[in-house]
Amino acid sequence: MSTLVNILILSIAVFLVANFLPGIRIKNFMTAVIVAIVYSVISFLFGWLLILISLPFIIITFGLFKLVINAILLWGTDKLVQDFKIRDFFTTFIAALCITLVDSFIKWAL
Repeated sequence: MSTLVNILILSIAVFLVANFLPGIRIKNFMTAVIVAIVYSVISFLFGWLLILISLPFIIITFGLFKLVINAILLWGTDKLVQDFKIRDFFTTFIAALCITLVDSFIKWAL
């Protein structure tokens, strides 16, 4: 059940960020749910590998390089989900930062 709640919270975060950040186009909330599921699967399958490969950069930047990894995972999600489009990598990086912040805030508030 915890996984479903995390997917729902991530869906809300994606939907909110997509509505407020220019350069991101999302069709509806159901697309946000699909984005959250695809992002979670990609993160589960490849996130650990990217973290392992970039561990020296993560240590040097005190964990801030994980935002670049999140942006790469979000870019991959953008390429896989048809009704979810992000304009460029800078927008993807800002979106990854905002989604992480909104997701953390919602989890903290609950």
